[in-house]
Formats: sequence, structure tokens, C-alpha cells
Amino acid sequence: MTDATPETTIALAKPSVRAALLAAAIISTGTLLLATFELSMADFPSGIVLLGILPLTALLFFGCCVWTATLLLRIRKGGAKFAIPFLICAATLALLVYAPLRGVALQKNFYWHRADRERIVARIEAGEFKPNVDYNRSMIALGDKEPNVSAGGNDVIVDKADGGTYVLFLTSRGLKHYFTGFLRVPPGSDPKDFFEFDDKPPSQLVRYDKDWYFVAN
Repeated sequence: MTDATPETTIALAKPSVRAALLAAAIISTGTLLLATFELSMADFPSGIVLLGILPLTALLFFGCCVWTATLLLRIRKGGAKFAIPFLICAATLALLVYAPLRGVALQKNFYWHRADRERIVARIEAGEFKPNVDYNRSMIALGDKEPNVSAGGNDVIVDKADGGTYVLFLTSRGLKHYFTGFLRVPPGSDPKDFFEFDDKPPSQLVRYDKDWYFVAN
């Protein structure tokens, strides 16, 4: 019986798509996780997130989309399986565009920390917590002993008004004083009257519950 030659073995070997499938799955999963839990990275230095992690992830995902698209040229010889990596990337892109991933994370953040935040508000209104940051007369540093209810060091921003106290719990801090967060307003008050919006109205204003709003400047 004649042994198979190396040339015959190579000719019989079928092209594999396993590596492409694995790479597309890992990159797409990582991209979706980053998009969903971006708020959880709010305590990272904003420069690292905005100028490092996010652009790198976007570039990696774009490269994956282009690479898997080239695999479509191999469908005729290798079969329809070579379309699967591209379909994974396409489905991921559709989720990024149409699925409310950030909204899901915000809902979780709001309800998960609501009880602790309301207790902090009560203690602020009772005078137990007062502004204690030298460079910002409206900031209260809660410190490590209190529940972590605000991004960027567990600091909250307060604004005393006639009807009570506005309290901003940050969810992110960006460059050039950009911020997002949950604003608790005094009963019956307008969130637009918060002092951070004196010069410019909020770019985002979403009511989450009575006296609670998600805001961005």
C-alpha cells in the first residue's frame, strides 16, 4: 500500500475558520462589555479611558470587521462557515448601534445605589455632611468609609436652594469639566436650576423617578 505524500495530505486538508471565529467572538464580546459597563470605569483617569482604552477597542473592532469581511472571499472554496466571523461582527455592530446598552447600565446603577444615595441626601440635609474640599466649595468628599455612590473618588456636588438641596452623584467625569450623573432635586424643583447649568442647559436630562434625574452638561 502506497503511503500518502505530503502534497496529497495538504491537498486533502480543509481550510479552517476556527481561529477567525475565536478572534471575532473575543473582540466582539470585549467591545460589547466595554460599551455596556463603560460607567464602571469612571474611576479610571479619564485620559486613559478616552484617549487609550476606547480608541484602542474601536480600532481593534474595526480591524476585526475588515479582516472577517475578507474571509467572505473564501466562501466559494471553503464553504459558508467563512461567513460566520463576519456575521458575528455585523451582529455586534447592530447591537452597538440599536441596543440600549448604556441605558441598561444606567438603570442598574440607579436602582443598585438608590437606597445608599437617598441616605446620603438625608444626612446632607441634616447637616451631617458639609462641603469639605478646599478647591471646590460645593463638593463633599464622602471618603472610603461611606458607600461608593459617586464616581471619581466618591465626591458629590451640592447646591443649596430655597426649597432644599440639590445633590449630584457622578457617574462619569470627563475632560474639560464634562460630567454625567444622577441629580437629586428638592421636591418640586427644576433640575435646570442646578448651579452647574447656570451658563448652559444640560445636554441630557432624563427623569428616572420623582426628584431624580440623569443629567449631563
